Amino acid sequence: MTTGTRYFVITSLLVLTVGLGAGTVAYLGGFPTSAFSQQGGPDELKFVPADASLVAFADVQHIMTSGLRQKLRAALPMKKEDGHQQFQSHTGINIETDIDRVVAFVAPVHESSSSQFNGSALVIARGRFDAVKIESLMREHGAQVEDYQGRRLLVGIGHGGQAAMSLAFLEPGLIAVGASQLVQKAVDARDGGASILTNGEMMNFVDDLDSGNAWAAGRFDVLASHARIPDGVREKLPPVSWFSASTRVDDGLSAVLRAETMDEESANSLRDVIRGGLALAKLRASSRPELQQLTESIRLGGSERAVSLSFDLPAQVLDALGAFASQHHRGAKALVPSRP
Repeated sequence: MTTGTRYFVITSLLVLTVGLGAGTVAYLGGFPTSAFSQQGGPDELKFVPADASLVAFADVQHIMTSGLRQKLRAALPMKKEDGHQQFQSHTGINIETDIDRVVAFVAPVHESSSSQFNGSALVIARGRFDAVKIESLMREHGAQVEDYQGRRLLVGIGHGGQAAMSLAFLEPGLIAVGASQLVQKAVDARDGGASILTNGEMMNFVDDLDSGNAWAAGRFDVLASHARIPDGVREKLPPVSWFSASTRVDDGLSAVLRAETMDEESANSLRDVIRGGLALAKLRASSRPELQQLTESIRLGGSERAVSLSFDLPAQVLDALGAFASQHHRGAKALVPSRP
């Protein structure tokens, strides 16, 4: 994998993570961190294979220009500008202005594939891209140009001379980067055929997420396999088969998390675990009006095998929580003894 393509994937997935709430955690804790078709979901889903086990979407421009993100930038001075410049120098892509939205997914590839990029991830981004500049920069970092079905593929070469990752323009303003085999499948999908749009089970989740400007849905075992969950915690989790998460980032933040368990008993067990956590959180927040607003906005719901958790934080609540976090941070710094 070349440095340039690595930055593209990492940054695109980071945008999704921020959209799904990581930025809010940073804002409250004091440390760094839709365009839909009538059929449901963004148009880019036609390039996602039917057997994808995890799919996510972010309206990058909406999130980047939202009032919440502007507050984050003002409240949390970060060195991210250096990261943006480094990313742009390797790919020619300005995250702030060039990318409109992204779709990312995880799908299986054959073990015989020569891909070394964990064999499963692809990011599709729509925006304004300078193809000549991107190709020039990537070739400077070792990428080779290949022809596939009439499309130019920029193939990063990994250790041992094998293809590590590919990048291709699927159509004007639409770029795909990730595992070489999945990029080729995306190119093939231009002519139609089976896609995630034909996966009824997955699309049932996607259709419920259209109110958010960032969302993710998929099999929970895939999520758990990529997350750093302690073994002790993993063993105690009720059996969850599917999950979805949707958030809307504007001046405030709202989100809905859903899980579908293997049976009704598992769902009841999961609700009990969540109720216990919420009760503890409300107890600890009882002396803090700012935190009470946060805990009182959390709602637990669902029926039978489904469990849902939602919250809605308007701008004024986020402002109060941000002020509380800043005050707490200043108080903690005041307790640190100065050096002689």
